[in-house]
Parts: sequence; structure tokens; C-alpha cells
Amino acid sequence: MSTDLSTLPPADPAARPAPDQPAPARPNRALRVARWQIYLPLGLYLLFTLVPFYWMLVFAVRPRGSTSLLPWPVSLENFETVWNGLGFGVFFANSLKVGVAALVSTTMIALAGGYALARYRFRGRTAFMVAMLCTQFIPGAMMLIPLFEVFRSLDLVNSLWSLVIAETVFQLPLSLILLSGFIRNVPVELEEAAWVDGCSRLRGFLVVVLPMLRPALVAVGSFAFIHSWNNFLFALMFVSEQEKYTIPVGLAFTLGEFSVDFGALAAGGVVAAVPVVLVFAIVQRYLVQGLSAGAVKG
Repeated sequence: MSTDLSTLPPADPAARPAPDQPAPARPNRALRVARWQIYLPLGLYLLFTLVPFYWMLVFAVRPRGSTSLLPWPVSLENFETVWNGLGFGVFFANSLKVGVAALVSTTMIALAGGYALARYRFRGRTAFMVAMLCTQFIPGAMMLIPLFEVFRSLDLVNSLWSLVIAETVFQLPLSLILLSGFIRNVPVELEEAAWVDGCSRLRGFLVVVLPMLRPALVAVGSFAFIHSWNNFLFALMFVSEQEKYTIPVGLAFTLGEFSVDFGALAAGGVVAAVPVVLVFAIVQRYLVQGLSAGAVKG
């Protein structure tokens, strides 16, 4: 039986087989990195970082006179010694007061100043920003004598307020730069829409801009708190009464002239490190976003 080729439909050009396509290029073997080449350096760095903390924890919780490398049996005798005997309860409360006050003052002043730098155009704005950056190169030790003279004239020596003021002054430049960069990335049209709806500039800022500044506020506040919590130099120079010591100064005075109680010193170190670790654990998801947003020029 023969088939009449004239009755067959014409072939569709689109249905023709496509020419052979070149295979996708494989990644260069030189660019491939084995997993052990990544995890081994990271593991060594992690070990190098955590071993001191492990030793501090071992010295803090093992019984006095023990030489065990494992913290067992667990003893809280050293914590009781530093908290009640050495007055670390008072030092902890003083550090907490200074840290919270520095956090609030730094955040409030930097928020107002950052908004002015981001939204207003005035003569000397660039010079002011450059001056803020230049202050970051001044060591705090160079300012001890001028600050001490200022606080003595204001009758603030041996007061926790001197620590709050000093910490706020040294934290403001970086906080201003971060918040101004973050506010600059918030579209001004959102505020203008709020103004059209009848909001004042202040209410528009509180309703529209402030909720969007949460990552930046968390970053600024956490850095202000942690820096004031860990600062030793200001607390040592501006405070002389033991009941007003902060934790770093209290740790320094646990070192005896002829002997060192390593268990009490390690327990004090654990007490000093716990709040910082908790703050970073809570706010770490906001830190990268807040820092990166504040570093982008809008």
C-alpha cells in the first residue's frame, strides 16, 4: 500500500530538532573547596576563642582546692564569695544603672541629631559630620584630665552621673552617623503623606519613621550599653568610693597584692560576661541589619 506524500501536512519548521547545544560549563576544579578546608580553620578559631571561657567557667564552679579539668562536682561557693563577700551585688547594680542610663541618653540624643542631619540641609552639616568622625580617633585616656576638671567643677566626681555623661559623649558620634544614615534611607514621601493627612512633623516622625528605625535603635542601644558595661578607665578615674564601683573596677580589686583568688576572679568574670552574652543573643538579628542600613548612603 503506497502513501500519497502530497496529502501530508507541511512540516512545522519550529518542530525541527534544534542543533546540539553546548553543555553548560562545569565549575573549575580549582574553585572547588572541600568542606574540611572550611570547617577546620573555623573549628580551630572557635576552639581558640572558647577555651579561655571554658577555663573561666571551670575555675568558677569547681570546689576550692580542686584541680579537675571538668567542672564536677559543681560548687557555687565562689559565686557566693564574690556576690556577698566582695560586694559584687552592689557593683552589678551600679553597672546596670550606668548602662541603662547611657543607653537611654545616647539613643535619645542620637535619634534627634540623626534626624536633623538626615532631613535638614544647613551650612556646616558636612563639616559637622567630619568632626564627628574625627572624634573617633581620639583615645579616651587623653580626655581624662579635661573631663575630671569639668566634673570637679560640676561636683560630679565620685558620682555615677559622671560615668553616664562620659559614656554618652563618647558613644554619640558613631550613634549619630548610624542613625542619620538609616533615617536617610527612609523615603521622605512617607512623612509627606502623613503631613498631608494632618500630622505634625513630630507626630509624623513618631508614627511613620520611628517604627522603621527598630534595627538601628537596637544596634545603637546595645553598643552603648555594652561599652558602658565594660568600660574600666572612666569608672576607675571618676569614682573612688567602693559602694559606687562598677563591675570592671570590682574585678580589678579582687587581685591581691601577694595572692590571687582565681576562683573568685573567675566567678566575677562570669557575672560580668552573662549580661553581655544575653544582650547579644537577644538583639543579634537586628545588629547586622542596623549597621548595614546605617552604612548605606541614600
